[in-house]
Amino acid sequence: MRLYADHVMVTSTDGLSCDVDEVLVPLIELSFEYGGTRVRASDERPRVFRSDAGRLEAVDRDRKGEGTARRVIERLGAVELACVESITQAEDGQADYVVRADGDENAFCGFTARAFAQWRSLGWRVDVDAAYPFRVVEKDPAWYARVAPSEERAGWFGLELGVDLDGTCVDLLPVVLDLLERLEQDGGLEALASSCRPTWALKLTETHHLTVPIDRLRALLRVVAELYQGEHRRCPAFPEVRAGALVELDEVFRGAGAPIAWTDPAGATHRAKARVGSPRPVTVPTGLCATLRPYQSEGVAFLQRLRESGVGGVLADEMGLGKTLQTIAHVLIEKAEGRLDAPVLVVGPTTLVGNWSREIARFAPTLKVVILHGTERHKRWDAAAKADVVVTTYPVVVRDEEKFAELRFSSVVLDEAQTIKNSRSQARRAVERIQCDHRVCLTGTPVENHLGELWSIFDWLAPGLLGDQLGFRRFWRQPIEEQRDAERLGALRETVAPYVLRRLKRDVAKELPPKTELQVPVELGGKQRDLYEAIRVAAHADVRKAIHAKGLAASAVTILDALTKLRQVCCDPRLVAMDAARGVTESAKLEAFMALLGQQLSGGHRVLVFSQFTSMLALVGEALHARNVSYLTLTGATRDRQRVVDAFEAGKADVFLISLKAGGTGLNLTSADTVVHYDPWWNPAAQAQATDRAYRIGQRRPVFVHSLFVAGSVEERVLLLQQKKRWLSMSILGDAGAETSLSENDVDALFAPLAE
Repeated sequence: MRLYADHVMVTSTDGLSCDVDEVLVPLIELSFEYGGTRVRASDERPRVFRSDAGRLEAVDRDRKGEGTARRVIERLGAVELACVESITQAEDGQADYVVRADGDENAFCGFTARAFAQWRSLGWRVDVDAAYPFRVVEKDPAWYARVAPSEERAGWFGLELGVDLDGTCVDLLPVVLDLLERLEQDGGLEALASSCRPTWALKLTETHHLTVPIDRLRALLRVVAELYQGEHRRCPAFPEVRAGALVELDEVFRGAGAPIAWTDPAGATHRAKARVGSPRPVTVPTGLCATLRPYQSEGVAFLQRLRESGVGGVLADEMGLGKTLQTIAHVLIEKAEGRLDAPVLVVGPTTLVGNWSREIARFAPTLKVVILHGTERHKRWDAAAKADVVVTTYPVVVRDEEKFAELRFSSVVLDEAQTIKNSRSQARRAVERIQCDHRVCLTGTPVENHLGELWSIFDWLAPGLLGDQLGFRRFWRQPIEEQRDAERLGALRETVAPYVLRRLKRDVAKELPPKTELQVPVELGGKQRDLYEAIRVAAHADVRKAIHAKGLAASAVTILDALTKLRQVCCDPRLVAMDAARGVTESAKLEAFMALLGQQLSGGHRVLVFSQFTSMLALVGEALHARNVSYLTLTGATRDRQRVVDAFEAGKADVFLISLKAGGTGLNLTSADTVVHYDPWWNPAAQAQATDRAYRIGQRRPVFVHSLFVAGSVEERVLLLQQKKRWLSMSILGDAGAETSLSENDVDALFAPLAE
């Protein structure tokens, strides 16, 4: 038998036209041997002459034995060439069989591997043409990987990944990258999974291939895709922060019994391994005036490991679990061990400056703190350089961008780090310029709207981990958000996992009392209902006109303005600045709220009331005053926030009216056990943060959360959108999140008529 490869002409027809393609396929010349005499399978002579003791002897051919041999070949996937009209070999062709021409390189290599094993077991003689291009390495070779610093870019590494063939190292990385490009054009790694092939052939040389099990190849491709996310595939290099993917690859191959021999003199993979798994316990200095809960000690250990590894990270604990305390303990360790050679800079919203000052004074009074905020801040710059901790705000960092860029800090801590979720914002640009050795983000909501926000935060924390913005959109965001690609989503979670620590109250603060969330529908009637419908019809028409003229993205202002009017009608017609609203005096939701509030106060409960509209809080305040109910108010216009908070906690009033924006962060109001959301907002994470003003460590009583909404209105549809689009953050962090951008169908749903 002779096995070789040649081009054949394949004719295909659809009944109307005829196409002819030239295809390279394996071909077989089959011969049978009788006593030293070889006869071709195509030879039709019934008898052959064989040599017996020096003389020729005519013998009948063993048609039964020859037929058995033919069936062995055919069962392996070869077809007798004379029986296939659509395939034509060259004029001088001598082949008897062709391996099915509708196969590809993998199929042909698979045929070779199966055929060789069976033919040898039968004792057949097989002559293989020296140029046969579908040979398969029969013995599994040893895998190796070499990681070396890039000569062109500091902090980046090159990778050689391949197999050792009898002392010759063959780098397979270019082959894998090429395969990855082809698969991504054909539907991604899912196409590989749907191929139903147990193995895949990787080309080693012009003639030889290595067959790799599909599950191992999928792991290899996934890791290589993460290392080279599109932007550096032509000149492969990856930043050290992505070296964790190599740890995953090592585990997969080791688990499959094919361990990789690593060469990594710079220690990139060793450092990556140190970022995976549980961090080593830490001892908190005696200067910390607090007893850390076990999960808080783990949080401090996580921050310490990030610092030791030289990478940034996100402490993403749910609101109320003590991210501030954990950070203070981390800073105290740094000082106690002599590593605080420059101040730690804490940047947060203006509303949290006082909270950081109080918490440091309470828990770590030995730390020297300087506040850079207010008109007198310029007088404190000299003191800031000698402080342990400098506390400032995002607006100040933007205004004093040049000044901050001149200083060096040991660490920068961004509180409520979702503030830099917009990569083009002034705050994001300003913090990028600050010189520091270590970066930390504190936020319970690193993803509020879409994955682009996660990229913006991580591009500051760990530059290069998620690639550039365009590469991230193509490799991660579009497949996950638009195609719900579960494999890509899982890969993203694994990629960011070593840099994110997320705990939920229900998991770590089991002493917290239960929280009950209740949806409270309100029915509109009479003139208020008529007003809603009139505004809805006119607004929907304006929105459709704007979308038709400018497109959905450019119509955002028009859509938001229209939705705001409808939401205002739902809250109270007096909020709507239209002549048609002046004659509408009833407010179904305010009446429902006052009835609910009466029940809560009579039961001895203390209540937090949140609304997006400060003007609505003013109307609620008027209604409370008319009924002689004492209350306090906190909005963005409140000068002394802490004084108002202290008054409520001291029992000066049982109702606290709070604007969602002003009161969503930095407040501890555990004396309240009832939360009322007067109007729903797009972002469920923002409402959850507001709820957590009461539902946090220190709360002793069960908490009830009442969300009011007008049934069948835009408010109910907002709640539905929250549920529909909550999956994004839930998928990344494993808990509640927020919405992605609206589609035209979403817009039409928001402007649908009130249900009868």
